[in-house]
Amino acid sequence: MDNHPAIAAGRVAVVTGAASGIGRAAARRFAALGLHVCLADLPGEALDRAAAEATEAAGGKANVRAIACDVSRLEDVERLRDEAYGAFGEVGVLMNNAGIGNGAGPWEKLERWRRILEVNLWGVIHGVQVFAPRMIAAGKPGAIVNTGSKQGITTPPGDAAYNVSKAGVKVVTEQLAHGLRNAEGAQITAHLLIPGFTFTGMTKGARTEKPAGGRSADQVVDFMLPALARGDFYILCPDNDTPRATDEKRMRWAADDVILNRPALSRWHPDYKDAFAQFMQQGRD
Repeated sequence: MDNHPAIAAGRVAVVTGAASGIGRAAARRFAALGLHVCLADLPGEALDRAAAEATEAAGGKANVRAIACDVSRLEDVERLRDEAYGAFGEVGVLMNNAGIGNGAGPWEKLERWRRILEVNLWGVIHGVQVFAPRMIAAGKPGAIVNTGSKQGITTPPGDAAYNVSKAGVKVVTEQLAHGLRNAEGAQITAHLLIPGFTFTGMTKGARTEKPAGGRSADQVVDFMLPALARGDFYILCPDNDTPRATDEKRMRWAADDVILNRPALSRWHPDYKDAFAQFMQQGRD
């Protein structure tokens, strides 16, 4: 399988949120492909275990660094950059993946709102601000992958804070892509990873086994790598319950709320229940 030109033996990947879930799987895969890998997350046993896995995949501890980092803190992300460049001299892949869930509704839990936005949105902004200028200046092929969410596009009711944070990540990444393709000498591509339902520590709740509808973090990485090689910006991942065609229809309906001046989130409005069901059925009969 061909890979993005930045994903090559001897290049360097920095992955935030690398102690679990998609970040952990990506770090392990990058290491197995011969990249030097910096795993960034909050300090603790989970980060140590993820680093040990990546070290085993890499075939040598010299190729892996575990770096304690709270992405909500600019100084932590600056230190992450300095340690990555100090250890390996360059960064070819930046994966701004750190994220947390269990947010809040529109008028509750202000401090939870603040923390969700600080990690999920400001963590991505910090990563872009701190790493992108130096990656551009290197004049080498590179990739910046930001982990978004389908909830940042269709914004279902239930967790307003999380949806807002991921909607922000989408916009930041779109603006980043435009800026990079217009920056003189830049060989860096931007990508928005949009996972389907993925069985991770953040999503599993009280479940101990992956439900049939979910995918593993490794499956998300399997889907991501060829998409990066193709140069896809929107990496819209299916899961075992939701094919791409269903996601596309849900996103089109959400966009039409604006165009048709329907009530906000009409997909969940009782007056539009039958119309939405008919819309989703079109093309299936």
